[in-house]
Amino acid sequence: MPKLLLSLLFVTFSNLALAMASTSAVKPPNILLVVLDDLGYTDLGSYGSEIATPNLDKLAMGGTRYTNFYTAPTCSPTRAMLLTGADSHLVGLGNMHEELSPNQKGKPGYEGHLNTRAANLAEVLKRSGYNTYMTGKWHLGLKEEHSPKARGFEKSYALLQGGAGHFDDLGLFGGPAKYREDGKSVTLPEDFYSTRFFTEKMMNYIEADRAQDKPFFAYLAYTAVHWPIQAPKASIDKYRGRYDKGYDQLLTDRIHGAIAKGVLPEGSEPVPGAPESRPWSQLTAQERKVEARKMEIYSAMMDDVDIYMGKLVDYLKSIGEYDNTIIFFMSDNGAEGHDLDHGLTEVKPWVEECCNNSYDNMGKADSYLLVGANWARASAGAVKHYKGFTTEGGIKAPAFLAYPGLKAKSKVDSRFIQAIDVMPTLLELAGIPVPGPRFAGREVLPMTGQSFLSESSSQTIDAGWELMGKRGYRYGDWKLVHLPKPYGNGKWQLYNLAQDPGEQTDLAASNPSILSDMIGRWQAYADKNGVILPDWVSGY
Repeated sequence: MPKLLLSLLFVTFSNLALAMASTSAVKPPNILLVVLDDLGYTDLGSYGSEIATPNLDKLAMGGTRYTNFYTAPTCSPTRAMLLTGADSHLVGLGNMHEELSPNQKGKPGYEGHLNTRAANLAEVLKRSGYNTYMTGKWHLGLKEEHSPKARGFEKSYALLQGGAGHFDDLGLFGGPAKYREDGKSVTLPEDFYSTRFFTEKMMNYIEADRAQDKPFFAYLAYTAVHWPIQAPKASIDKYRGRYDKGYDQLLTDRIHGAIAKGVLPEGSEPVPGAPESRPWSQLTAQERKVEARKMEIYSAMMDDVDIYMGKLVDYLKSIGEYDNTIIFFMSDNGAEGHDLDHGLTEVKPWVEECCNNSYDNMGKADSYLLVGANWARASAGAVKHYKGFTTEGGIKAPAFLAYPGLKAKSKVDSRFIQAIDVMPTLLELAGIPVPGPRFAGREVLPMTGQSFLSESSSQTIDAGWELMGKRGYRYGDWKLVHLPKPYGNGKWQLYNLAQDPGEQTDLAASNPSILSDMIGRWQAYADKNGVILPDWVSGY
């Protein structure tokens, strides 16, 4: 038989074998990545909360809850790391677009949008045969060429900025919020409610492509529970009177609840609040009424997220995809503790003109409120500070993995895990190799994140943080923190988290050699990742 004919027959039989193998192979798992905005550590029932989150709790308790999951201090840097497995200072979000200092603008890693130096999760999965969808908060680029469509998402409906009204396009700092669908500017529908809309839009995307019989990657980035806190009246009424005992009592209750749920160790205690904080007992009756209403609205927002997550899970079950869907759920940073009098004072005059914050109007579309530091302290639990800080309250967040196809060995995982570890973990679960050093015709950075599927307990904790001049480094049990004035004393502080998880006792003076070593480690991290300290101190 001629060699050419033999070759043709070999190719034909090889292709047939591949086709038969592909039809008999198990369908790759779907991936549902759910990110909440500013959710505090104890805000889920499975983490100690009184808020009704039964759907999320069922997922969390049936999967693995992570008790030492770390993020960046704020949203867009976390999202950049989440989608690339690389440090935010390398992939365009060394600082948030809104907070770039003059000496950072135009520098590599500080583009203010997700750059192309790394292969991102959506484009990797798309090239691996996945349908890719995104709904909710993007915050990784305002222009069309930086939109989800340009970064690998086939279908998307995205809020471009860091937050917005939950019933309309009320912006955060004046001017309307901007949205893009599949890269093109759009206006919101009249019946918009963020949590419902983003969930239903995601289900519509999945449903429209079901006939393709391809796995999907669904990135559902809720804008809840980010300020302004707003929710339907019926949702808020469910919590009327629930917080009349105040934030001090709630803090105690949340810590006890978190201990009972196994996500805080026995003996965990509250840490002091912000200097401007006032005990609940010192508030007037009217102040208590207003404060309690804020938390009622916040809880209603979280309750609604749970309801619509339940609808999404029911939908996946109805189409036979739930058992083959990996669900990773997380918050993008610690609880939000700023308000119009602390950290956001520059927008207060605009809010007084645009919005009605009277008691009867609280939570409606034209109100503009934040829960503030005291309720955030309760949400955060037994840690120091809140969103925006490199102390534990800013960078420690709730997270869980639920996947019926994965038999979890541990229901509560206390290992140190970071947002940059999520992408390599999801790729491993999907059986997809880590990209690099070239991807899609370009050189890409190696992922520094590591899959956390292994149950190994020998991991050395070794990680750094920097945002808006606030710095931190963790090596083993030691934690280095530097907060510029007025947020701190402007000096390096040293804590032993094994003995002092609340970061209350500064050991810098008594441990000069450890302090020196830790500063050296932070500097090495900064050099490796191109950190540029800002030449101004942000108000946030």
